Amino acid sequence: MASGTLTAMRRSLYEAEHDDFREMVRAWAEKTIVPFHAQWEKDGIVPRDVWASAGAQGLLGIDMDEQYGGGGVRDFRYQAVLDEELMRIGATGVGFALHNDVAGPYLRDLGTEEQKQRWLPGFCSGEIITAIAMTEPAAGSDLQGIRTTARRDGDAWVLNGSKTFITNGINADLVIVVARTDPDAPGSKGLSLLVVERDMRGFTRGRNLEKVGLKAQDTAELFFDDVRVPAENLLGTENRGFYHLMENLPQERLSIAVGAVASAEAVLAHTLEYVTGRTAFGKPVSSFQNTRFVLAELQTEVTVARTFVDQCMRLLDSGELTPVDAAMAKYWTTELQNKVADRCLQLHGGYGYMDEYFVSKAWRDARIQPIYGGTNEIMREIIGRSMGL
Repeated sequence: MASGTLTAMRRSLYEAEHDDFREMVRAWAEKTIVPFHAQWEKDGIVPRDVWASAGAQGLLGIDMDEQYGGGGVRDFRYQAVLDEELMRIGATGVGFALHNDVAGPYLRDLGTEEQKQRWLPGFCSGEIITAIAMTEPAAGSDLQGIRTTARRDGDAWVLNGSKTFITNGINADLVIVVARTDPDAPGSKGLSLLVVERDMRGFTRGRNLEKVGLKAQDTAELFFDDVRVPAENLLGTENRGFYHLMENLPQERLSIAVGAVASAEAVLAHTLEYVTGRTAFGKPVSSFQNTRFVLAELQTEVTVARTFVDQCMRLLDSGELTPVDAAMAKYWTTELQNKVADRCLQLHGGYGYMDEYFVSKAWRDARIQPIYGGTNEIMREIIGRSMGL
């Protein structure tokens, strides 16, 4: 039996220049990431020289102004191409999406001219790796529960508290920290964003956390003990941190959705190749009705999800993506990503449980997706409230 082929609705999102960019990204990743990612999984971290290589290739700060070393292109589709290509090869340890899609907009849109000149050239070159620190041991999706505090003392903020589950936490040179700067303000009010730099006294990192998946991604606990953060490292407006977060979370959630659909597509492709080559009872596994029905169902759902996410990208670039749209995209695609990984692992049988198979790592890596970026329970709450419920 001939090898199967995935057929999907033709995408109209990308133009010729995006296709050229994808070819460049794919060639770079095949050379720079694919041969080494398995070792990075064992090491629990991606070497910094990979970031420098990405910066030299123009893969970091694509949407930053050229005067700071960026690509000068405000077109999220380029960042999505990079995200998709990394997921295509299962390079879940490479934290470019957090750097480009999540931390980058805060520096780009809220930074003063002095801050941009100080930080963005390194951001774009890969010399400066970024992280954003929201989650705490007692505060995850509920930002109102943040206990990290910062009090003004002369020309600095004195920062105290801790954060956990911070992506790029070991490698990070700049950490955007969400802290409570007005202790008397209720709930989510009174939060500010402070940029903590690598060598600031009192800033320490805990261990590189061991996780179910995303083994090559450095994820750490961060501790702040009377860290004196210069006043000029306040990002955005004092006590408006929650509003800054709300403005940027839709892009973060869309970025997660882009990766979720790309991962699901990659798992489907690997599974189709496996079932057409694997035989059972003297026939290819692909010839069984159950296999056909499972893959037909998943292919349909992934195509529907891809269509919705592509439309969300159009809305983002036109300034029309709403928090509800982003919540729908994040919730639906990450649930689907886990469903695809689980059903496809089953089609692999015992081999799917072996680390050497693509589906095994994809299954482990997918499990975090409904949790971070705001749990899917919170996404449902956002959607429900938009319905007047």
